[in-house]
Amino acid sequence: MHRISRPLIVTLCAVWASCAQQPPEPPFTLKQVGPNAWAAIDNPKATSPAAANAGFVIGDDGVVVIDTFFSEDAAKQLLAAIQERSKLPVKYVINTHYHIDHVAGNTLFANQGATVLAQRNVRAWIHTENLRLLGDHLTPELKTQTESIAAPTVDYEDASHLYLGSRAIDVRSFPGHTGGDSIVVVPDAKVAFLGDLFWRNLLPTLIDASTKPWVETLDAIAAMNEPGYTFVPGHGDIGDVKDVAAFRNYLTTLRTLVSEARAQGKVGDALAESIVPRLKEKFGQWEFAGPVARNNILETDAEMSGTKRIPSMSSR
Repeated sequence: MHRISRPLIVTLCAVWASCAQQPPEPPFTLKQVGPNAWAAIDNPKATSPAAANAGFVIGDDGVVVIDTFFSEDAAKQLLAAIQERSKLPVKYVINTHYHIDHVAGNTLFANQGATVLAQRNVRAWIHTENLRLLGDHLTPELKTQTESIAAPTVDYEDASHLYLGSRAIDVRSFPGHTGGDSIVVVPDAKVAFLGDLFWRNLLPTLIDASTKPWVETLDAIAAMNEPGYTFVPGHGDIGDVKDVAAFRNYLTTLRTLVSEARAQGKVGDALAESIVPRLKEKFGQWEFAGPVARNNILETDAEMSGTKRIPSMSSR
């Protein structure tokens, strides 16, 4: 029987003690993207990751927060990061869309006095559609959490304009990811928070998506911003106009491949299996997950056939 030497025991104990004393990985990485403008990028290594990106902008008389993560704990850490940089109140929270990974921290900020605003469909869908999407994963605790999310109290159809003193924040609604998506543009910082209308080097979630207008949206976003803009995605690291173009290329490639397979009479699993390798050949350098690619294919097929279930527009 081999005995572990005392020096090795001491070394292992020191390493263990060092690891045990290490603080847990934070749920996000904070990156400054312009003067008094920050992006909070999800940290997938965290014990409890934020699950999506968020951000905040500090103006003359207050702060705007863009999205609020999947958990209140991550939202609390975002609020702490804001308070380290400014004593001004959070006046507004803008939800880029209704998906729970972007809105679950709303209540924390609402309780601090912030006004939550979003495209009008977000208010209609924030509870009902999130409960539907959670489906089999809906535990009693998650159901309670979802039902208690603070819904927007201010909505708009196409656009809204906020002012933090002299600092303008332009909010515009575009179709594509959910039917209730918004982007947040900070002109003086040359930064745009695009929510899930932009995924950088990641395959997107298409469960609510309409890819045809989404491609047109990406063209409009690229055209409306002058050169040198920074784009903050809903998932993935910050990017530029080339990254937005690369994501557009993914959607157009996906649509082309699905259309070709449909023309060849392929359906269901056969259609998906014929396309996944071709997608991986072109986009395998991204965080490429076969199951996500397969879902993207089948959801695009359903979109093209007119059988896809997407949230219906609300009426006043």
